[in-house]
Amino acid sequence: MTVTEAVQSRRSIRRFRSDPVDRAVLERLLEKAQLAPSGGNLQPWNAHVLSGPALERLRDAIVPLIPQGRAAHSTDYAIYPADLADRYAASRYEVGEDMYAALGVTREDKQGRLAQFARNYQAFGAPVLMLVHTPRYMGPPQWADIGMWLQTLMLLAREEGLDSCAQEAWAVYQQQIREHVAIPEDHILFCGVSIGYRDPDAPVNSFPVTRAPLKDVISFVEE
Repeated sequence: MTVTEAVQSRRSIRRFRSDPVDRAVLERLLEKAQLAPSGGNLQPWNAHVLSGPALERLRDAIVPLIPQGRAAHSTDYAIYPADLADRYAASRYEVGEDMYAALGVTREDKQGRLAQFARNYQAFGAPVLMLVHTPRYMGPPQWADIGMWLQTLMLLAREEGLDSCAQEAWAVYQQQIREHVAIPEDHILFCGVSIGYRDPDAPVNSFPVTRAPLKDVISFVEE
């Protein structure tokens, strides 16, 4: 698989098969991902990789919290800017509506939308969930480094025939997650990453995801 093929075939998978992922495969791609760049070679990423009974326990602990809504949330950071606007807000809205349309869930079907949202906390059925965290004193440059590491990891996963979904949704339950996973208190829980094999027949894994035209995001300066 070329890098281009990995980039083009990678997408956020929201329905996985239950097939287990061999630990040796996970270790191999994580070892390679250590080559991702970071400012000053800080390598600010840290993660706990859950599978088997450990993942089941976490799912069983978090899913019952969903009906409590925001009363159970305690994220360490704002996942989206409060004043998100223009093409950024439009893009977020569009991908959400396209996803629900692929599932046949209407805007009026609140229960259907909630059910799909709840699948976040089942890791979309993936057999592996990686919880990514970093020391609280790390700043925006180091968070960018974590993003480069995550992208490297997700592309390497495609090379191994694996799929993934990066999920900041896990961050809202960071307080409850710490009761089950030994994430240091002086670390921020950034996100989860579900890892496994995609269900190729699930509509939620194949709807088109629109990207901004190059002219809207890039300026070439030559003179």
